[in-house]
Formats: sequence, C-alpha cells, structure tokens
Amino acid sequence: MLALRSRLTRALTARRLAPQVCSSFATGPRQTDGTFYEFRTYYLKPSKMNEFLENFKKNVHLRTAHSELIGYWSVEFGGRMNTVFHIWKYDNFAHRAAVRKALAKDKVWQEQFLIPNLALIDKQESEIAYLVPWCKIEKPPKNGIYELVTFQMKPGGPALWGDAFKRVIHTHINQGYSKLIGVFHAEYGALNRVHVLWWNECADTRAAGRHLAHEDPRVVAAGIHNGEKRASVQQVLLGKLDIHMYKPETKLYLSLCIKNLFKMDQRS
Repeated sequence: MLALRSRLTRALTARRLAPQVCSSFATGPRQTDGTFYEFRTYYLKPSKMNEFLENFKKNVHLRTAHSELIGYWSVEFGGRMNTVFHIWKYDNFAHRAAVRKALAKDKVWQEQFLIPNLALIDKQESEIAYLVPWCKIEKPPKNGIYELVTFQMKPGGPALWGDAFKRVIHTHINQGYSKLIGVFHAEYGALNRVHVLWWNECADTRAAGRHLAHEDPRVVAAGIHNGEKRASVQQVLLGKLDIHMYKPETKLYLSLCIKNLFKMDQRS
C-alpha cells in the first residue's frame, strides 16, 4: 500500500509540474472571431483563360453584390498555368450559407456569370482559413506585385510551431523589402497549412530583398528554426489582373488589380 501511494504521489507531482504548451494562434481570437476567408482556386482550360477573365470582369458586380471580394489574381510563376486565385470574406458560416442560398436564387448571376464560366473551368478547389490573431489584412502602399507563400507545417498544430512561425515572418518584415498583407491558418483543407500573402514593388526588388535578407544572421536563424517544423513550402507569384467592380448597395466603384487589389475595412 505504501509503495502504491508513493507511485501515485510521484505521478501526480509530475503532472502538476509538466510544462503547458501554449500557441500564439491556436486559441483565442482565431476561435472567437467568426470572420473567415474562403480561398478559391480555379484551374482553367488553357484555350479559355482569356474568355473566362473577360466574362469575369464584365459580370463580377453580379457576384460582389452578395459578398466581399478581397482580391483576385492569376498565377504567373510557381504554380499551374491558366489558374486564377481569389479570396472572399464572410462574417461567419451562417453568412456564407445565406450568400450561397441567395446566389442559387439569383437568375441573372446564373445566366450571365455562372453558366458561361462553368464550361471554361477544368477544376475547382475551396479552402477556409482564418487570419492569425497577431495579423490583420493590410493595404499595400502602392502599385506592385503579390506573392502567396504556402507552408505545410509538420503535424502537431500551432501549439508546437506557432511561435517559431511568427518569429520568421517578423524577421522578414523587419528587413523592409516586402510588406505583409495577411497570414491565414487553414481550417478546412489540408491540416497545419499556413498561407502568407506578401506585397512587393516588383519581382526584381523582391528577388534583391530576399538575397540580402538571407545574408542576415537573424533571418537565417529564424528560418532554420522554423524549417525544422515544416514539411514543405510553395511560393507563387501572382500576376496582373484588372477588375472593375460596381456594388449597387454601396454606390461605390472599385478598381481592383494585382497592383491594388484590396478594399479594406469596408463591408460589401
């Protein structure tokens, strides 16, 4: 009996003293704030890319009348050609469900936008992501290009790799050659996936800035530490896409393109 009591005492003591692993974005605002972003990727038939883009530009107002479009791009380097990528913002899942229901009843949108475009698309993908709590969507300072970097982190979740990831992002921000637009943690899609959207003045300044950054020991150290916790990384350069949108409910014209593709802090 004494031996059993001693073993129980040691086990309980060890449990009380065990360090608690905390995450910078596994809990908290990401969970309590219902706002999320849907990443949609359309792989178009090679001969239909221009037709799709022209139809989208002409009729995009039919879609943005229902929910807010954050940005729309075409893939230039680093991914499958003839691909468009866009981000939509929703207040919560009930909001998205209501939008999809309204679209299903919108005959004009279906006839002028949906049906013509469906025949041009080879494949579609959708992913739901939250902004991490230590980041908000920023507006680019001027015209430029965008880069989407996707990190597939090792299993374990942000509780294990969140702090190291935050540090490596901030070391690049501190270099000043690129501006952070947003960091998104996937909720539906591949687990442990993080998307980072950057703005650069142009592809050449981005290349020169990264070259200098990788000579900085702080960037190198943070990169090595974060690299131990990731499985893979993909970098995609997003090419120019001009879209002019009219939103009837706000009476506001917006010019969105790869050089200025963000409408910030304004509800559609």
